[in-house]
Amino acid sequence: METNTHIRTLGRSGIEVSALGFGCWAIGGEWQSVDGRPLGWGRVDDDESVRAIRRALDLGVTFFDTADVYGTGHSERLLGRALGKHRTDVVVATKWGNLFDEETRTRHGQDDSPQHARRALTASLRRLDTDYVDLYQLHISDADPERAARLRDTCEEFVREGLIRAYAWSTDDPARAAVFAEGPHCTAVQHRLNILQDAPVLLALCAEADLASISRSPLAMGLLTGKHTAGRALDNGDIRNAPPAWLPGFTANEGADPAWLDRVESLRSVLTSDGRTLAQGALAWIWARAQRTIPIPGFRTVAQAEENAGALTKGPLTAGQMADVDRILGR
Repeated sequence: METNTHIRTLGRSGIEVSALGFGCWAIGGEWQSVDGRPLGWGRVDDDESVRAIRRALDLGVTFFDTADVYGTGHSERLLGRALGKHRTDVVVATKWGNLFDEETRTRHGQDDSPQHARRALTASLRRLDTDYVDLYQLHISDADPERAARLRDTCEEFVREGLIRAYAWSTDDPARAAVFAEGPHCTAVQHRLNILQDAPVLLALCAEADLASISRSPLAMGLLTGKHTAGRALDNGDIRNAPPAWLPGFTANEGADPAWLDRVESLRSVLTSDGRTLAQGALAWIWARAQRTIPIPGFRTVAQAEENAGALTKGPLTAGQMADVDRILGR
């Protein structure tokens, strides 16, 4: 592991960030698709969200990941409000590619053109109340690779203009991630990674191309917090209550899948060793999985911020604990 397990480098950029980032999807509040399906995590208290971000800062978190579409702009605005004078002390990542209506809080399509990328970046800078973004990420996971190569070149223009410092693609496809990795200022891949859903090929790409692995869904959409029980439906405004195909582990109107909960329970004793909570153990697994990983768990409250940030003080799992996990999961 790195000498300072609290700090990691954002790939080839050399930018240092806390080993733990905070994902700002949930604090965007409720929003929806054009057919009325929820895309947020339910209702939120904006003042509590701001307090949670500032508490995270106090606890050493310096990396915050959002997207223009989260809450159709609301998440970016909240993050900008919460950071205030601390903007230069943190690394801010946001994403583009989705089209949305802020008034109706509805996502209504995607746009993979370079023209839209510039419009979207200009709007994000305004909402974040900043003149640059540290990491700008394509948010269309299955975009055409040839068109994505044009967007990679557009991002290089943004770097030259001082609008962004680096860029990445949020995708679970290694072949697509490799397209962006060809760009000099591509410095990361954002992809799903948690103890239940490993990503060995993407981690290998990160090592080969000197990229950071920004670990999306590190707590398996909340399953690894230990707070879900089978048969308990979630709020109507919660995406997990009407899960799309890419979101396993939950069943429409029935909450968490019992089979997934059983797997979590089988890991409890290992993950909660050394005084960790279940969530802290899940984050510790990610740090031990590869030195390039930066998990970005979501949050909505000060208590969640404190629990997640508390994982930093306990560091990664040991080699023996990692072996136990592999044995339990039959890997």
